[in-house]
Amino acid sequence: MKLDLSVIPTETDSGSDPVYAAIDIGSNSFHLIVARLEHGEIRPLHVLAEKVQLGKELKNHLLTSEAIDRGLVCLERFQQLLSSVKPTQIRAVGTNALRQAWNRNEFTEPAEAILGAPVEVIYGREEARLVYLGVAHTLSDDEKSRLVVDIGGGSTEFILGQRFEPRRLESLQLGCVSYSDRFFSDGKITKERFVKAYDQASLEISHIRRNFKHSHWAEAVGSSGTLQAIELLITSAGWRSEGIDAKSLKKLRKALLSFDSFEDIDLEGLNERRRGVITAGVAITSAIFDVLGVDTMRTSAGALREGVIYDLMGRLRHEDVRERTIQAMQQRYSVDIATAETVGLYARHLASQTASSWSLSDSDIELLVWSARLHEIGIAISQKHYNRHAAYVVENSDMPGFSQGDQLTMSRLLRGHRGKLPSYLFDDIPNKQRDKLARMLAILRLAVILKHAGTSNVQPTFTANAKDNKLKVHFSERWQDEFPLTIWEISESKPAFEKLGVKVKVSKDLD
Repeated sequence: MKLDLSVIPTETDSGSDPVYAAIDIGSNSFHLIVARLEHGEIRPLHVLAEKVQLGKELKNHLLTSEAIDRGLVCLERFQQLLSSVKPTQIRAVGTNALRQAWNRNEFTEPAEAILGAPVEVIYGREEARLVYLGVAHTLSDDEKSRLVVDIGGGSTEFILGQRFEPRRLESLQLGCVSYSDRFFSDGKITKERFVKAYDQASLEISHIRRNFKHSHWAEAVGSSGTLQAIELLITSAGWRSEGIDAKSLKKLRKALLSFDSFEDIDLEGLNERRRGVITAGVAITSAIFDVLGVDTMRTSAGALREGVIYDLMGRLRHEDVRERTIQAMQQRYSVDIATAETVGLYARHLASQTASSWSLSDSDIELLVWSARLHEIGIAISQKHYNRHAAYVVENSDMPGFSQGDQLTMSRLLRGHRGKLPSYLFDDIPNKQRDKLARMLAILRLAVILKHAGTSNVQPTFTANAKDNKLKVHFSERWQDEFPLTIWEISESKPAFEKLGVKVKVSKDLD
């Protein structure tokens, strides 16, 4: 495969400004950006893109072994540019192909070993949010409302936003790779096949037309490689100097239909990587223009990978969108903030003292604390089995900033924080993460028990230490005398702890 390489010369190892890396593991292409933060803006050091087609022939929700191999080989090449980047400043996100694949772990686990960083599979609306963030930072900072469109290999994201704030997000199951497989599987081009692809795309887009039609925005911006490729074909033909309009799009459609197959396409400006997907891309783009009333669209160099970089910088500079998400959910479900923060405080206290023994990372602790702060959201639905309701809400809500894996972990923590532990609790959790999740859950259950004492004027003080599967918690004798019910509750919960593979022991320390 041909590797596209664009490198801006720089002294990568000089200076003190931090270096960040973002990897977009897409259905069609993988993208890497390594960038330095300078004066609040990112300066690209390396920008790579490689056609992988991870989502090609994704049938029965299974990645093919060939696609997995192509993807891992690509990441091995990318890894060569990550040596100067701290693991905490690398973020890799997977999009539609990994969202759809039931066997995604066959790719993500070796991928994480190669990169030295986790691979986050993100929901479609989270992908849309990050795309908008990348686009917004490459456009002029004005008050215009924007429609941003990103056509990927397996999905297309639609975002309405203004300045740096996305207002409405949607992700539809239509992409240049999936539509090529579906409507042009043998590489043959006919008007009938093109119309079928166009009609199907139009049908899908019609579901969002009410909120995304032209009356809701002032300008349209395309951010994907597909739309940039279409613009290049149009400008190379001399139909426009820049951008895409409805008239030139029709001319391109006519030009493509003059060829019998992908192999025959002979258009100036067509990149070889796009030859097999450009026809489907034009069909989808034509449907977008017609259904949403787009007349003219400009393109932006900013996309998902740039959005991931800016989002990562925000996390590390305490401008974390995830914190806003947690606060918004607390408000939405009328959470008792004092109780939630108490449980969060105890969870962090216990986790920080056991982190080394139980190999809990900073990100593990953050997920644990956020789960603690949301543990009562299910009460807004029903007091009975509120842990079940909380788990369902977290797993199925749009939570900006959180990956699929994050939400699944938090959902399982919330489901198991009280009552009997369901048999399915560790389903869908990778084997290597199950022991860690069980230990995080033991900490959360203990923190929830302690909240009943924490609401008193006398705040409990305690220490904890862990070794292997044992968790020992030390309370003062005075405190145990003050809160005998809490000590009893811990004792009564020992069967649940043991089911998690954790033995909890309470010890008395004399004052």
